[in-house]
Amino acid sequence: MRWDIFCKVVDNFGDIGVCWRLSRQLAAERGFAVRLWVDNVASLARMWPGIDPDAAAQSCAGVDIRHWADSVGFEGVLPGDVVIEAFGCDIPALFVDTMLKRRPQPAWFNLEYLSAENWIDSHHLLPSPHPRLPLVKHFYYPGFTRRSGGLLREARLFDARDAFLDDRDAIAAWWQAHGVTDMLANAASESPAGKPRRRQHRELRVSMFAYANPAAPALFDAWSQGKRLVTCVVPEGVLNDEINTFLGAGVAVGRSVLHRNLRIVRVRFLPQSEYDQLLWAADFNFVRGEDSFVRAQWAARPFVWNIYPQAGNAHEPKLAAFVARYGASLGPGLRQHVARLFNAWNGSGDIGSAWAAVEPLLRDWAAGASDWSTKLAGQRDLASELAEDAEKRL
Repeated sequence: MRWDIFCKVVDNFGDIGVCWRLSRQLAAERGFAVRLWVDNVASLARMWPGIDPDAAAQSCAGVDIRHWADSVGFEGVLPGDVVIEAFGCDIPALFVDTMLKRRPQPAWFNLEYLSAENWIDSHHLLPSPHPRLPLVKHFYYPGFTRRSGGLLREARLFDARDAFLDDRDAIAAWWQAHGVTDMLANAASESPAGKPRRRQHRELRVSMFAYANPAAPALFDAWSQGKRLVTCVVPEGVLNDEINTFLGAGVAVGRSVLHRNLRIVRVRFLPQSEYDQLLWAADFNFVRGEDSFVRAQWAARPFVWNIYPQAGNAHEPKLAAFVARYGASLGPGLRQHVARLFNAWNGSGDIGSAWAAVEPLLRDWAAGASDWSTKLAGQRDLASELAEDAEKRL
């Protein structure tokens, strides 16, 4: 089958991150011809090496990438067998008109945002007739149940993750390549006083990918005053103001700053494959949006989600639904502390005390995160489900 996937970049990386993973998986595992239309190729170029941000058309990783500029460039374009309208992005009218003339007509899906809310199961695959043309698209909802469209997951993802985690040399080399050295070994040289520190607990390594978040400086402060050494890895361009507020200065890419028991390491923005490895190698992950949110769950590590804020606090029921579903897989003693931390990171509660309450339970949380990942893998992945649903409609 030939596929056309349309994506408008809303939050820089979440939308295109999902569409790029989907495109690559359909091409690599199914052998489909995939054409990805994106209005902001520069955002895609940041997450995958070799993509030219200025090219109108190019091929990379088996995917035909096209710059989507309104209706320009659609004259004479024959739609594929399957058309994906990602996140209600409204594909060009000229392209839709051409879909009508195609025989058979394409299978047309509106790939919706991921949610853990119960109602998505009953809305998954509902038809949506076009208001003026004899065309029908179907809503496609990713989700956490077998009645939903599932989650993006490559066929060999867990094999790659486990092979990486079983290779201590590979993990050490990854940290070294990204400027993260053993904090205890360097404690004396990095300490302003030049005195070595005694580590009461092993160093905790944290990755942090977040939207602008007023809770971040307070969390940094809690880590800096804690008993455990914490290394927090932050990609370039993320939490600039918050780091400035805490340290009184920024941290350049490739550099680190030690403040008491907290070390903040600024790394370059990582391509998707390297970002997966960061999630696997870290002890704890802070993620945002949708793409990194799903990848953190496949990493089988404790994590906290910074949900995309919406007007009128429309995001709050979505956050509550996931926290309830995720928490149900954890022990009752842990569940309430995890929920408190999720809520505090998203603006409701004190982040310092929430972290202090959950930190002694991180070992139990790690076991629960692994169980949750395994449970989710029991349902079919989104790309496979979508491919089979498309075949049924052609």
